[in-house]
Amino acid sequence: MVPAMTELIDAINELIAAPSGDIDRLEHTLTDGYAHALSLEAEAHRIERRLADATRELGREGSTVQLDEVADLARRLDANRAELERLRSLLASLRRVADAVRSAA
Repeated sequence: MVPAMTELIDAINELIAAPSGDIDRLEHTLTDGYAHALSLEAEAHRIERRLADATRELGREGSTVQLDEVADLARRLDANRAELERLRSLLASLRRVADAVRSAA
């Protein structure tokens, strides 16, 4: 995980563990989280396109694509998807916290 992701995860976990009545902070953290999720989705699409291109090229005469590159792209895609799934799960929990805070106000 990149440091920004670690900080975001920490902030989300903190708000889930000890919800405050600060709806602005909750909403700001949700917005940051959704923005990061969109970034991860965009990166996944780029990796998927490159993986598809590399797979098509693999084995073609004169191709510079190596099996190691395809394997690396597949690993990166798996890691991206796992990170995105984790973030989405945390954001769903945080959304429930924000909804509860809003309802209590």
